[in-house]
Amino acid sequence: MATESTTAAETDVTLADWQAGVLGGVLGATVMAVLISVMSPPVLQGAIPGLYGLSGGVAGWVVHLSHGAVLGVAFAAVAERGLPADRSIGTTLGLGVVWGVVTWLVLAALVMPLWLGAVGFPQAPPFPNFAVPSLLWHVVYGGVLGITYAALR
Repeated sequence: MATESTTAAETDVTLADWQAGVLGGVLGATVMAVLISVMSPPVLQGAIPGLYGLSGGVAGWVVHLSHGAVLGVAFAAVAERGLPADRSIGTTLGLGVVWGVVTWLVLAALVMPLWLGAVGFPQAPPFPNFAVPSLLWHVVYGGVLGITYAALR
């Protein structure tokens, strides 16, 4: 006489902080790249790949998503040292928006114009480049990153 029993398998996957940062960063960068493509295609087709001496939309997407992933990991490192124990979506959304503003201020407004000028990119923006559309894009990036990070943690 055979007996059968069923065992519930738990399939809950827990991601490490850095993994949640990578996924949140790539998703945030994807949404940001769509906005850039609609609002200012030359940024994604020229300036972003131009940082590395590349050109074209595919190179722009690859570089941009790579930057998003790396900055997502950096966000995770900061978040794990600065988030309260509740880790609510609202808290990480707020931290993500602040992260977006900081990345805009430091990287897009200050570093990018200098970098593009240093590599001889012909349409390098002025220094500093406090472009409002770029601020919007970075806030969206940070918001999507923050929400995604909270959902995956």
